[in-house]
This record gives sequence, structure tokens and C-alpha cells, in this order.
Amino acid sequence: MCGLSGLFRSEGLQPQDREKVWRMTRTLIHRGPDEEGFYDDNFIALGMRRLKIIDLVTGRQPIANEDQSIWTVYNGEIFNFPELRAELEKRGHLFKTRSDTEVIVHLYEEEGPDFVHRLNGMFAIALWDKKRRRLCLYRDRLGIKPLHYSFLPDGLIFASEIKALLEAGVDREIDFEALSQFFSFEFIPAPRTIFRKIHKLLPGHRLIYENKEIRIEKYWDVVFEPDDPARSENDYAEEIFHRLREAVRMRLISDVPLGVFLSGGLDSSTITSLMKEIEASPIKTFAIGFREKSFNELHYARLVAEYLQTDHQEFVVEPKLVTELVPRLMNYLDEPLADASVIPTYLISYLARQKVTVALAGDGGDELFAGYDTYKAYRLATYYRRLPRFINTPLRSLVNLLPASSQRLSFEFKAKKFLLGIDYPPEIANYIWWGAYPPQEKARLFSPQLQQITSSNPYEPIAFHLQSCRAQDPLDRLFYLDLKLYLQDDLLVKVDRMSMANSLEIRVPFLDYTFVEFAARIPNKLKLKGLQTKYILKKAMAGRLPEEIFRRPKIGFDIPLGAWLRGDLKPFVLEVLSTENLSRHGFFNQAYIEKKLREHLRGQHNHRQLLWPIIIFQFWYDRYYR
Repeated sequence: MCGLSGLFRSEGLQPQDREKVWRMTRTLIHRGPDEEGFYDDNFIALGMRRLKIIDLVTGRQPIANEDQSIWTVYNGEIFNFPELRAELEKRGHLFKTRSDTEVIVHLYEEEGPDFVHRLNGMFAIALWDKKRRRLCLYRDRLGIKPLHYSFLPDGLIFASEIKALLEAGVDREIDFEALSQFFSFEFIPAPRTIFRKIHKLLPGHRLIYENKEIRIEKYWDVVFEPDDPARSENDYAEEIFHRLREAVRMRLISDVPLGVFLSGGLDSSTITSLMKEIEASPIKTFAIGFREKSFNELHYARLVAEYLQTDHQEFVVEPKLVTELVPRLMNYLDEPLADASVIPTYLISYLARQKVTVALAGDGGDELFAGYDTYKAYRLATYYRRLPRFINTPLRSLVNLLPASSQRLSFEFKAKKFLLGIDYPPEIANYIWWGAYPPQEKARLFSPQLQQITSSNPYEPIAFHLQSCRAQDPLDRLFYLDLKLYLQDDLLVKVDRMSMANSLEIRVPFLDYTFVEFAARIPNKLKLKGLQTKYILKKAMAGRLPEEIFRRPKIGFDIPLGAWLRGDLKPFVLEVLSTENLSRHGFFNQAYIEKKLREHLRGQHNHRQLLWPIIIFQFWYDRYYR
């Protein structure tokens, strides 16, 4: 795992450009603490920070082909590199290292910019073809690894993280459409970032700069189309098992110690079980928990650890850690992200890094196998909308009378969220159920000045992705959107930044692109059977995990913010949301925030999902503008 940076000018580098790339690269030391490398010529400068995983001795970057006409820096892992290398050696290519990086330059020699179709892995790649003066940037199919860029008058500047571009002097002007989207989604959907001049390269896309022209092209997408309707459940379950086992096997290639994040949920337990079948030595597993019972999964993690006889480590999160960590984590996130599970993700990464350099995780299973409550909500909504008005109108009134609860996904929380989205189309309802601010609440949050400079449609990213979605079934369309939005712009961002903050590499077998393509062909009736989530995945893993894991409720990787904000964190939140702090930028309606905070502290409502994004934005604003 690494951090990359680079600067290209079609008219030739300026005197300060090489020093800029050196400074950019230094901001990425946490992504690659082991060594650094640079390449430059008249038109481009490339920088790299490396975390040694494969070929510890000779795998240094940047790396070139035989005649040094093609150079690359890249962040990630190419898991099928042994097969690609053997093929390239048969074609006469000479390799100087044992690293997966070197495969990239030789494969490009053979296949040109389309070489990316041959890669199975997680990657952000910058490749420079010196003879053609062609710069190619690539991001992996699912967006596991990040890549950001900004246009120059005569070129391009790019890096793994936003902070490197800011270090080079890219303008810090806020993109207010991105800010509006943040309060709707709790994250900022690609290709936007919070900074107007900085963009994310979309997953499954490449950017080619050649002959003073820039082309941004999609090279991959997933298609949710059901397979043979006559195929049996047992056939699907068996293929899930064998394909996922192979994805795990490929991700065990390493010259350093490996472990696995184990929450005790079905996805992480599945990965741990498959890893156990392949690895001879005891597996190292890591878990995070809380003292609040409705948020704590340690019991389930221990159950799986004992069943599989792993070397198990765990850590209990205390509220005081939040006040210490949130300001520090802004240094790694670079833009607002209101997913409070960044905190336990950072802590489990820290815990794991004491023992291993690489960890496997279960991300992606929920999106591929209908694991979220929002999918059940969609199904319930189809029934609810059929109810006559004389029934559903009183139901709404009764739900609004439910007392506030700080329990994890309490009935009160789910019922009120459900009604907020019920009158919208399914795709928008899905993100009202997920997100922080439905349109009516956000109108009250923003100051009049901010309302004037943001559009009336914060859900434009949904429409953008639906243009490419070929699925006809509404539930398949939700799976597609969650892969493109929530997974790529929230979960994978969180996991990448928090693991890299600890110089830990995370690998995600569920997101092997061949497995994703296969899972997208499984009929959704086998994923969500009635209101039972992950039906076919449970069938595939039957007999390989404790029975309790299949029956347990989904908890999710969240923290007890509702209770903590009115308890141990009360002084913290009162300071962050003080009139003095909020008045520095004038973006928000202070009376609205004071009202919501007062209702929360008195226990009248659980407003943690409204308050936390404001708290995160305040810390981000202080980090970059104070």
C-alpha cells in the first residue's frame, strides 16, 4: 500500500514543480512509511511513499520498463500478478523485481491503455508513456483505492489524498453543492470533493492526457441482471462459496503478517472462516466493542473466534476517546464525512497494526446480498403505500408520539425514518433513510445566504448513476446505487483513510470484481427472501459458522452517539456548537441548531443524526480555514 503524487505540464515543467511534488509526497508518509521514490523528466514529476507488502527488497517505485520509456507509480495490489507475470515473461519481457508493480509497465507495452482490463485488484495507477507524452490515470473498478486530481492551465496535478494537492497550492474554495450533498448523504459523492477545484476520479474510470486533450472514460461497470431462472438455490450457494474462497485465497499473497477484522457479523465471519480453511497457522482476529449493550458485538466476535480457534484481540471504546480522536482524524479525512464509525475503524486499525501489516475485511457483503434494513424498508414501503388513507394517516400520528430512544436502530428511530422517506421515489427514499438531512430539515439548517447558492436538488448524484444502471427491478437498482454511492464514497473512504492513518493495508474479498459480477446475476429474491436478508449467503455458509451468527440481529459498526452526546460528550458538543464557533462562517441557522441541541439534551428527541454532521463540519472547517 502506498501514496502517490504527480504533476504534469504539456509545455514543460516549471522550476518549482519538482519541489512541489516532493512536498506533496511528504504529506503521504502515513500511507507509506517504509521508503520514498521520485522520477522526473521535462514534462512530469512523480512521487511515491511505499508501505512494503510484496517484494520487500526490490519493489521500490517509481518503476520502469526495460528501456525506461514507460514509468509508473501505483497504490494498491494486483492480486493476479503471478499469472500476468508468467504470461509476460513468455512474451520476452525482462523483470528486475518480484513486485506486482512491474507487471503494469510491461502489460501496458503489450496492450496499451486497455491493459487495465486484465488487472484483478485494488489500485490507483499513474502511468507515464514518455515517447507518446501520454499520461494515464486509473482507479480500480469498485473504488477501493483513492485518486484525486486538479486541472492546471497546461496540465494536471494528482495525488492519493486531497491534502497533497492543497500542499501544492491548489485553491481551497469550498464547493457549496458538495456541502449541500454532504448534509443529505453524510458523505460527498464522487466526482465532487468539498473543494471546487479538486475532483475524485470515479471508480472504474481512467483519465488520459495526450496531445493537450483530456479524456475521462469508464472502463467497467456492474450489471444487475438475473441469471438463469431455473438454476437452483443449492447451485448458487455452492458457487458463492467457491468463488468467495478463491477471492480470499488471492488476497493472502503477502510477504508480511496478515489478520482479519472480525465484528461477529455474517460478512466478517464468512471471510474469517474461509481464511481459516486456507491458512495453516492460527489467524489473528481483531474486534471493537462498546459498553452500551445495543451497540456491542463483542459477544458474537468471541463466539466466532472460539469456533474457529483464532488468535483474538479486542478493544472497548470509551466516550473520552471521541474528543481526542475527532480533531486528529480530520488530518486524514481531508473533507467532511459524518459516518461516526470512522472512530472505531481507526481504533481497530490501530489495534491490528500492532500485530499485522495487512488485514482482510468484510466490506461489500451488505450491498451484494441485501444486508441493510433499508432494503427491508423498501419492501415494507410497497405494502404501506397500498394502505387506505384512513389507516396510514393515524399511523403517522402514532409514530410521531413514540418516545425518543438512544438504542441502536431502535423501533422509534426506524419508524420515524421510514415515514420521512415514504412519499419519495424508492431511490431517493433509500438515501433519506440512510442520510442525515431530508430536504425539509436541510432547508431549516442552512442560512438564507447558503440556500441561495446551492441547488434545489441535492440528490443529483442518484440521477447521475441511474443513467448508467441497466437494472429493471427496483431492488436491483438500490443495490447498484449503494455500490456506487454509500459503499464507494462512505465505507471505502472510511476504511482507506483510517487504515492508512495507521499504515495498515485492508483487503476486501467481497469486492473482487469477478465476484461482484457474479453476485449481480443472482436473483434478488434469493438475497432478500421475504424480510430475511442475505438468505443465499447464509445458505452458502451453513455448517461453517456458529448457528447464532445466522440468527443474530444486524447491529452495524456504529457508536452510541445519541447517549454520549447528552452524557460524557455534553461539554464537548456544547463547545463545538457554541454561538461563537457557528458564527465564524455564517453557513447555518443558529436558532435551528440550538433548538435541535436543546431537544436532544433534554431527551425529547434523538437528534444525533442531525447534530453529528454539523459537529464534523465544524472540526473540518477549523482544520482548513481557521
